[in-house]
Amino acid sequence: MAVILCIETATTNCSVALSVNGSVVAFKEDNPDGAHKKYSHAEKLHGYIDDVLNSANINKNDVDAIAVSKGPGSYTGLRIGVSAAKGLCFSLDIPLLAISTLQSLSMQVTNQPNTYIIPLLDARRMEVYSAVFSSEEQIRETKAEILTQDSFSAYLNDRKTVFIGDGVTKFKELCTHSNAEFIENILPSAKQMGMISEKKFKTNDFEDVAYFEPYYLKDFIVG
Repeated sequence: MAVILCIETATTNCSVALSVNGSVVAFKEDNPDGAHKKYSHAEKLHGYIDDVLNSANINKNDVDAIAVSKGPGSYTGLRIGVSAAKGLCFSLDIPLLAISTLQSLSMQVTNQPNTYIIPLLDARRMEVYSAVFSSEEQIRETKAEILTQDSFSAYLNDRKTVFIGDGVTKFKELCTHSNAEFIENILPSAKQMGMISEKKFKTNDFEDVAYFEPYYLKDFIVG
C-alpha cells in the first residue's frame, strides 16, 4: 500500500490530495474564478499539505512518495509546486513522481467510451497547450499550438471529441463541428493524480530529485 502526497499547481488552482493505494483519502484546493483568479500557491500550498495530512491522520514520515504535476502550465505555478515537492522528497528521503498535467486533466472526463479527449490549457492569445487521449492512453504528443478553425479536424471527423480545460472557451468560438463537446473553465486537480501516481510508484518510475525540472514546453511565461 503506497501513501502518496499529490501536488497540482500548474494553473491558478492550488490543489493537494493524499492518495492511499490509488484512492484519494484527503483533498484540499483553492480554485479561484472570474475576477478572483490569481496565484495563491506561495501563501497556501504548505498549509494545504499540512491540512491534508492532518485530515487523514497521517504523519509526513508515513508518506511513501511525492507526486507533482510536471506541466505544461504556468511557470509561476510549476516552479512553486516542484520546489515544494523536491524539498519534501529531500527531507523525507522518498521518491518523486512526475505527473503529466494534461493527462490528469483528461481524466476528469469519465464514462465516455469510444471518444477522443483533448485537454486544452490556456497559454496566451489564441494559443493553448494540448494533447490527445483515447480512454487513458495518450495518442498524440503534448505541444503548444495556435488554434484555428481546422484544429483537431482529424479527430473530430473520426468520432466524438471532448475538449476540457480553461482553453476550451477559445476553441469553442472557432469550432462548430457536430462531434465536438466542450467542458469549459475546468482546471487540473490533484484529485485525478492518485491513480496515475500509484501506477508509477509500482513500476519505480521515479525522477531524479536533484535534476528534475518542470515541463515548461515553451519560453517561461510568468503568471
